[in-house]
Amino acid sequence: MSLGQVFSNLPALAAHLRVELDKSKPILLYAYNGTGKTRLSMAFKDLGKQDENPDTLYFNAFTEDLFHWNNDLEGDADRRLLLNKDSRFFQSLFELEMDNRIRPLLQRYADFDFRIDTQGPEWSVRFSRLADLDTVDNIKVSRGEENIFIWCFFLAVVELAMDPDIEVYQWVKYLYIDDPISSLDDGNAVMVAHHLAQILAKSPNKMGTIISTHHVLFFNVLCNGIKKSRNYFLASDAEPRGYLLSSTESTPFLHHLASLVELQKVEKSGLVYTHHFNMLRRVMEQTAVFLGYTKWSECLKPEDNGSDQTIYKRIIDLMSHGDYSLYEPREMMQENKELFGKALNQFISTHPFSETLYSES
Repeated sequence: MSLGQVFSNLPALAAHLRVELDKSKPILLYAYNGTGKTRLSMAFKDLGKQDENPDTLYFNAFTEDLFHWNNDLEGDADRRLLLNKDSRFFQSLFELEMDNRIRPLLQRYADFDFRIDTQGPEWSVRFSRLADLDTVDNIKVSRGEENIFIWCFFLAVVELAMDPDIEVYQWVKYLYIDDPISSLDDGNAVMVAHHLAQILAKSPNKMGTIISTHHVLFFNVLCNGIKKSRNYFLASDAEPRGYLLSSTESTPFLHHLASLVELQKVEKSGLVYTHHFNMLRRVMEQTAVFLGYTKWSECLKPEDNGSDQTIYKRIIDLMSHGDYSLYEPREMMQENKELFGKALNQFISTHPFSETLYSES
C-alpha cells in the first residue's frame, strides 16, 4: 500500500476498513479537519446495522450531542446536563451503577463530582465541586470539563462492552472513536491517548477498533502506545474525486507536512478549491510557530517590494475566513487559482522543506 488506495466514497472506504479489522489489529487514522472523519464513522456504523441491530459502539460529534445543557435561565440555580434517554447508549444506567464506573475514570482528569438522576421523565447529570471545604452544587462546568465527563462516560461503556460477563453490551463487535479530545489542552490530550491505549491493551475480546483524529500529538501518542496498530493518513483525493488512504510509512503524518504534500498535488492538478486556502494558512501558522515568528504572514517572503505579500495575505484571509464551507468545496476563479499557486510555490521555495516530500507529487 505504498502509493495509497483511492475510494470513490465513504461507504466504500468504510467497507474496506471492516475487512481490514478482520486482521485483529487496531487502525489509527490521521486526517485534517474537513476530510470527512465523522461522516466516515457514521458510514462504518451504518454498514453494520442489520434490522435495527447495530454492531458498532462509536464516539463522535453525534455522541456528544446526546448530552445538552439546561442552564435554568429563570431560577439560575438548577443547572443540569440532560441525557437523551431514548438512545441505546444509555441502556445500562439503571442496572449497572454507572456513577461508580464513571467516577474513577473522571478522577484521572478532573476535580469535580457529579450525580446522575434517572427518576422521572427527565434524565440529567448535576455537577458539584468542593470549594473552601464546602460543596457547591449544580455548577456549570467548562466546555473542556464537559467533554472530559462525556469521554469518561463513554470509556465506562467501553469497559462494559469489553467485559464478557456483562450481557447488555455484547452486541458490540467494533469500536469507532473519532476525535475525542476537542476543547482539551495538549496535556489532557496525551493523558487521554495513553489511557485509551491502556484500556485497549487489556481488552480480553480484542474488538475491532478504529481511532481517527486531526490532532498530531494525540495520533503520535496512540501510535507509540498501541502495539502493532495499522497507521494511515486519510486525505480527500483531488482526481478522481474520492478518498486516499495511505500508510504513514510512506506518507508524512505530521499535519503540516501531509497538508503541504496534498496542496502541492492540488496545485499541479488545477483542481483548487476554496478550502485549500484554509489548509495553506494552517501550514503557515504551524511553520511560523516553529520558526518563532509573531505572525503567520511572515512566512510570505516575496522578492519584490512587499506588495505581493499584502495581496497573498488578503486572499488567504478572505478564503479561509469567508463564507466558504469546508464540507462543500467550491472551485475558484482562475485568478484566485493563480494566486494560490504563487503563494504556495513562494512559501515552499523560501522554506527548507525536504524535496523528497514532493518527489511523487
